[in-house]
Amino acid sequence: MVSTPLDIPIPRAPRGERSVYTWGAIAALVIAFAGFAPTYYLKGAFGGAELTPIKHVHGAVMSAWFVLLLVQARLVAEGRSDLHRKLGVAGVLLAIALVYVGLSAGIASARAGFAPPGVPPLVFLVLPVGEMVTFTGLVTAGILMRKRSAWHKRLMLVASLAMLTPAMARLVMSFTGVAIPPLFFALTDLVILACAIYDWRRNGRFHPAFAAGIAVVVFVQAGRLALAQTNAWTGFARWLIA
Repeated sequence: MVSTPLDIPIPRAPRGERSVYTWGAIAALVIAFAGFAPTYYLKGAFGGAELTPIKHVHGAVMSAWFVLLLVQARLVAEGRSDLHRKLGVAGVLLAIALVYVGLSAGIASARAGFAPPGVPPLVFLVLPVGEMVTFTGLVTAGILMRKRSAWHKRLMLVASLAMLTPAMARLVMSFTGVAIPPLFFALTDLVILACAIYDWRRNGRFHPAFAAGIAVVVFVQAGRLALAQTNAWTGFARWLIA
């Protein structure tokens, strides 16, 4: 029997392969909810300052993206690729809205002087900007490779999981009270790596889409930490919030 390469589109992937996308999407929803429960989802119970309109919109759009990720994974798992493709058009529009709102929220926070204790707002701004750069790059690659299903779905999953860093940061800071960006990144990377390893065990090889996606995520993570300390970034950040 001739085996089918992973990058050839097939109507319906094996059950073991499909489950990584479902569980990855569920993990994203759980982590996002846990991280933002005190300040967004369950804010009424926790109290705190009122959210600005842009933060409300940002929370709604981000939540919609993670819900869409799960819905799309389940549609493919149930063999509804036709509906998956139709909903993908709305997904493109939602991705554009997410980037716009994400950048707007980050800039608004920096302009208002918001940042974790001990971190200058202009330095902190590099985190949401870098996050949107990563998401834009990976989602764009995923869309361009939509006819190569094996690459498309893995890149979209990595793009989505890479946005969990703010939720991870809030979870860590709720216990430690200290901002440790490398730890926030590492926890996010562990979630992505767990999905990649699960996929590897099911398919017998580490798919290059995961390798490429993780490389992009780590490169931008390291790059933004280094960039944040430069005069060039400070000047650019001042220009953004002007």
